[in-house]
Order: sequence, then C-alpha cells, then structure tokens
Amino acid sequence: MELPTQIEIKGARVHNLKNIDVNIPLHKFVAISGLSGSGKSSLAMGILYEEGSRRYLDALSTYMRRRIKQGSQVDVTSVKHIPSALALRQRPSIPNERATVGTTTETFNVLRLIFSRLGSPVCPNGHRVAPSLDIAEAMSKSGEAMGRITCPTCGVKFYVPSAEDFAFNSDGACQECGGTGKVRQLDDSKLIADPNLSIEDGAVASWSLPGRNFMPSIAQHAGVRIDIPYKDLTDKEKDFVLNGPEKKYKMDFLSGTGRVFHDFNALYENAHQAVLRSAKSSKSERAQKRIAEFFTYSTCPVCHGTRLRPELLKQLVNGKNIYQVQQMQLGDLPKWSKEVFDRLPKNMHKMANSLINEFLNNLQPLLDLGLDYLTMERAGNTLSTGELQRIQLARTLRTETTGVLYVLDEPSIGLHPANVDGLIKVLRKLVDQGNSLVVVDHNVDIIKAADEIIEIGPGSGEQGGQILDQGSPEEIKKDKQSLIAPYLNGKAQLMARKVSEQINSEQINFEVKNYFNLRDVKAGIPLNQLTSVTGFSGAGKTSLILDSLVPAIKAKSKKEALPKQIKNFDCPINNVVSVDASPIGKSTRSTVATYSSIMDNLRKLFARQDLAKEKHYTPSYFSYNNKEGACPTCGGTGIVTLDIQFLPDMQQTCPTCHGDRYNPEIQKIKWHDMSIVDVLNLDINEAIPVFKHVPKIERDLQLLKEVGLDYLHLGESTPTLSGGEAQRLKLVTHLSHKQDDTLFVFDEPTIGLHPLDVKVLVEVMQKLLNQGATIITITHDLNLIVNADYMLDLGPRGGENGGRIVAQGRPLELIKDPQSLTVEYLADYLKSE
Repeated sequence: MELPTQIEIKGARVHNLKNIDVNIPLHKFVAISGLSGSGKSSLAMGILYEEGSRRYLDALSTYMRRRIKQGSQVDVTSVKHIPSALALRQRPSIPNERATVGTTTETFNVLRLIFSRLGSPVCPNGHRVAPSLDIAEAMSKSGEAMGRITCPTCGVKFYVPSAEDFAFNSDGACQECGGTGKVRQLDDSKLIADPNLSIEDGAVASWSLPGRNFMPSIAQHAGVRIDIPYKDLTDKEKDFVLNGPEKKYKMDFLSGTGRVFHDFNALYENAHQAVLRSAKSSKSERAQKRIAEFFTYSTCPVCHGTRLRPELLKQLVNGKNIYQVQQMQLGDLPKWSKEVFDRLPKNMHKMANSLINEFLNNLQPLLDLGLDYLTMERAGNTLSTGELQRIQLARTLRTETTGVLYVLDEPSIGLHPANVDGLIKVLRKLVDQGNSLVVVDHNVDIIKAADEIIEIGPGSGEQGGQILDQGSPEEIKKDKQSLIAPYLNGKAQLMARKVSEQINSEQINFEVKNYFNLRDVKAGIPLNQLTSVTGFSGAGKTSLILDSLVPAIKAKSKKEALPKQIKNFDCPINNVVSVDASPIGKSTRSTVATYSSIMDNLRKLFARQDLAKEKHYTPSYFSYNNKEGACPTCGGTGIVTLDIQFLPDMQQTCPTCHGDRYNPEIQKIKWHDMSIVDVLNLDINEAIPVFKHVPKIERDLQLLKEVGLDYLHLGESTPTLSGGEAQRLKLVTHLSHKQDDTLFVFDEPTIGLHPLDVKVLVEVMQKLLNQGATIITITHDLNLIVNADYMLDLGPRGGENGGRIVAQGRPLELIKDPQSLTVEYLADYLKSE
C-alpha cells in the first residue's frame, strides 16, 4: 500500500475560513503566510493542531480522556491522513517562581547527575575527596548503602549527596526560603495607601483586601477617628490601626448592600494581620498577586540566592560548585564540560562521556537558537515570550520524535536577524527526523526557507479566509497576485512614512547604572519622533526601557522616588502608554463596540426611541450584559455549552436568540428600521454612512477605519482578534486628542504582522506622531527599523556580552558605515530590496 503524501482538508469553515479545500504536504517544511486576521492561525491551530491532537486523544481510554483537556470537534467536512499533532504557541505560559532556565530546559537534571557522580565531596572532617568510580558505584547501591563512602584520608564513613539532594524543588531546598532563593517581608510603607486620606476614604490599603471592608467601622467603634486625614491621627490611634490586638467587638454593622447586622461579633484585624491572614487564606492567583504588592522580596540570608542547602555547595566539579556552574552562560558550558572530562581519572571516562554527551545534547538546540547568553540559574518568569518559545522548541527537538505534525506559531518572536539561520537549522532538523512541520510566520527568511508556502487572503477578517496561492518559494515569487512575493523577490517598497532628516535636539535623557547587564548606560530619546530600540535578545532592551525608563516616568508623574538604577533623569514627558499585541478581554462578551465608546452611545440612542420611552427602557436594557436585555437562555453570550459526559464540552449557537445575544422584546425597538442586533452585525465600512448624522458614533467609526480595521463587525468578539488587530484597536482611543505629553512604548509590536501590516502599523504610528506623541519600539523587525527616525542599538550580543549602546543615530545614516550586527543586517536587507 502506498503511504499518503499529504493531509487532505475539505470544507474548512473555522472562524473566517470560507469552506476551503487545501492539501498540506507531509514530511515537509510548510510556511503559512497572510495578513493579520486572514485565517492563518485558523488553519494551522484551529484545524491542523486541534484535529491532530483530538484524534490522538481519541485513541486513549475514556478514563484518560476525562483527565486531559480536549479540543472540540472542528468545523470541517473532512480531514484525512493527519498525524498526531503538537503545537508551539505564540504565547507560552509564564513559568512559576520556582522554575529556572535549568529546570525548564532540563539541563539542570543532567547537571545534578554530573555533580553526584563526578563530583569531589568533602568529608565531615573537612577532607576533600577526589572524584572516583567508588562514588559513582556507591550512588548506584540501594538502601542504607546508597551514597555511603569512606574518606581515604581519615577513614570516616559518610554520605555523598545524590542527584535528588541537589534539587532545590525537592530534598536540596534551602530550609529558610523553601528553594526560591528569596524571602518575603511585609513592607510597612505599603500598608497606608495615602496618609492624606481618611480611613473611611481608603487610607489603609490592606483593609481594601476582600473581607476586610468593615475594619474601619470596628476601628471607629474602638475610638479611632476615621473621618480625618490619617496623618492627623494620634500615635495611639495609628498604633491601633497598625498593631491593635485581635479581638471581637459586639457592634451594629451596616453592610455594603444596606443591610444592618445588630450585635454583630466583628473580629478586628489590624493593618498587618489583614495582609498576613489574606496571604494564608486566599487561593486565587488574582488575589495573591494583589497581596504580593504588600511585600518586599530580598535575597535569602541563608542560601544567598542559590536556593540550595549551603552544605551542598561544598561538593565541586572541576573546582566549581553547582551554583557557580548555573551562573555560567550556556555558551561557556561546552568548554567547561570538556575541562571536566579531561581532569577525571581514565577509568571514569566511559561514564563521564555518557553524562557529558547527554548534557551537551540538551544544550546544543539552545545554542543553535541563540540562547547562549542565558544562565541556568535565570528565573523562568523573567524570560521574554521569544525566549520561552525557543526553550519550548529546543525541548521538542531533543525528544527526537518521528511521524509527528509540529505546528509552530511565530517561532521567530524575539529573535534577532542573526539568530534566524539557527532557527531554520532547528526547523530543518525536525523535518529530517521524519516529522511534518507547519509554521505560521512573517519573517521573510523563514518563509524563503520553506519547502512550500500556503498564502491565505486576500484581506483580513471577512475579506480573508481563502487560499490565495500555494507552491514553492520560487513559484510564489513569480505569482503576481501574491502579497508576500514582493518581499521574497526584493521588489517591495519598505518605506511607509517620511523619516525625519535630523534628530530632534529636545530629548528624554537618562542614565542606568548597574541593572542586570546595563552598566552606566546613558540614553537619549528624541521627542516627537519614532525611535527603534534594537539588539540581541538579552542585550538589555527590556531592562533599559520597560524596567527603567517607563517606571521612572510613572514615578515622576506620581511624585514618587525613581527606580534605584536611574540616574540623571531629565524628562519633559509625564505620561507613558505601553502597547502590546495581547488579546483584548478574556470572554466573548467583549466586542469591538464595547471596547470603544460606540456601545455606550448606541444604548443611549436606542433608549431615546419612542417605543423604548413608552416601555420605560433605560440604556441598561440595551446591554446584553444585563438581565433586562440579555437572552434568557444564553445570558447574552449568544452560545450555550453542553456538558457531554466522556467527551469535550460542546458549544452551539443559542437556540433562542440564534447568536444575537438579546431577548426578543429588546429587538422590537428600531432606529432607522434597524434593531440593535442589526447595527452590531454591520461592519465598520457599512456603519459609517448609517451614522453620518450621529457625530459621537461616526467619529469612533472613522478612527477604526483610519487604523485599517474597517472590515471588523461592531459585534465582533475582541478575544478572537489577531495580535495586530488587538494592537491597533488599543490605539484608537489615543488618536482623537493631542499627545504632546505622552510617550508610547511598543514592545515587539510586529508579532503576528505580515510586512504589509507593518506598513499599516507605521502609518498609525505616524498619526500618533502628528498628534505630538513620542514613540519607542523595542523590535527586531527590519521593516519597522528602517521606518524609524532614530535607532538605539544595544549589544554587541546578549547577557554579559551585551548591555552597551553599540550604535545610535538615524538608521539610513548608520547603514553607510555599519558598526553593529543589527546595522549590518539592516544594510544587507536594504541592499536586497
């Protein structure tokens, strides 16, 4: 029997896909291209991954399926010959505080074995024992004999640490900090929100935590004045607020709902106890995040941040303890591994070779993906999205699977152009191992490297969802209707705005001293111009802008102390807005209309109609989030969820409102022969002429059109928007007024954006500049960098090899004599175009 060579998809209707038929080659590297919102992820994630993973899970027992979250059946006529699928998503989940680069990549697991088997321990009498096979043999024994050796100097018998003993998430954890490396202490300065406020107006911040809202009433009952500024209280009153004894007070209590409780036995919790008790009892992540604001975190005084029991640091390998090795950059570990091998006795070489090869095999994909600047001890929750995704990809590659369909969503996120070659090498390895690979990406070099390109379009939203073309990169280059072809063949027009001919002398000037890898970095950001902050991952871009400049401007506007690392801060700007491409809203209740002010104005408009007045319908009746307006069956969501035992929950359109969200009575109210449901079904282009005589609504519609979102429907759910669409929607509210006093900071703004979408984004940025705004983009995207007025390039590489400004000036001037790697790539890119 001949094996299938392609996945056959017929009648795909997920999201905006227009009942398409498409064949995906197996055992090839396939790139999917298209505008933001065109349907790329609907095909890749919504069909290939969902269907591939669902069918694999269907092969498991009912018992197993009930314990694994399953995707729902996709809206497609048929899918044939699809392998089991694994996905690497655009936004991996953030690791918890216990995770490090070492634990996340599993390199630390092998390092623990190396230290337990090849290490040099110290006996209880302080004698250093050289590495030997005796130690390794002792570790392989069971029971009480496991790990027990005799000191060759003094003859004392003792236990050497096992691999498990070196785990800070297990037996090796420092007893003071529990293996986190940090201890937390209640910060008294954060208990009082504002001493100028009275207690009844919220002066005591910790009493705003859930379940503590009646503490001011108890304090008043105990004789504390709660209606004067906190700063004017006597020392005795302040001491009661902060340290008063835990005690029950019998009193009348008025609840927030207006209900009076007589002879209420109220337990008093002072400002300190309110936080400490909440920290113990609160379960939700959101509550814990709020509680964490009352604490300061400092390095553990016992383990000094190593996370391990101090005695474990006595064991050495090649003169270093396990924490010192974790502090080394990943790129330096192959050299260290060779030195370890060379210094061991020959009779240990066979075992050492096995352990060190395993260690290096774990490391190599990370190095190929440009993560050489990371250290194993780096906290996982401090990694960028791009770094997390590449770690995920490296781990996938190491498993050496075969016959799997890998679906990758934007693997080039956060990747400097110099590291793209390494990424392509890794992607090729996945295919060479006998797998199939589908990549959704906009990086031109990655698309060029694919065996086959599938282009979806021609537009976004309702204007997309069709197969525009399919073929090899060489074939697509010659296709006149292709949107990506001009970028593949070098004929694209890259400039989307006229860049300034000189740098504005009016600037934000600041200096950062000793913050991560930044050492005395002096930076200037020109006002009312577009600045691109560039450089390798780990070069210090986030530290300089998001961790230093942004908090400094916020602190200045609140008249608070500047971040400790900031020196010589001279900034004429008082407002800062951070813009990213994260989804808007978490539920389907958030729509384009509700996110803007359109929905509020629509509700008021319909409430003014004669029939609405006759029925006494207020604006709240025209909200599907209120019971007066919502469909009684679905509660205003437009869908109902069916719980089917043993199978994934099934969602279907509400049988009562048919997805319209509103109850039938509300839909009887008409404006220009349209109900509110009819209006929400309009796209922006259709709505503009309808509302030409309603200035408040027309203004918002015109702004949505200006940012290129005119194809969206007013009732479209915002969580389903692509990253680029979400980003532009967030900017709409800022385009209607002057922004002279505002800095906009875009962190990797081109995630999920086709090069043509980047041009639209640049045009939107120009509108902000026209309003007087100052803009910073933290980016690797050469299409965006070339459109900047000013460029600040950090490097020369990442980690300890970064943290300096290696190039600054106008990009079009810098490329004449490239002095940094980023500028070299920019110069080559412009030559190729």
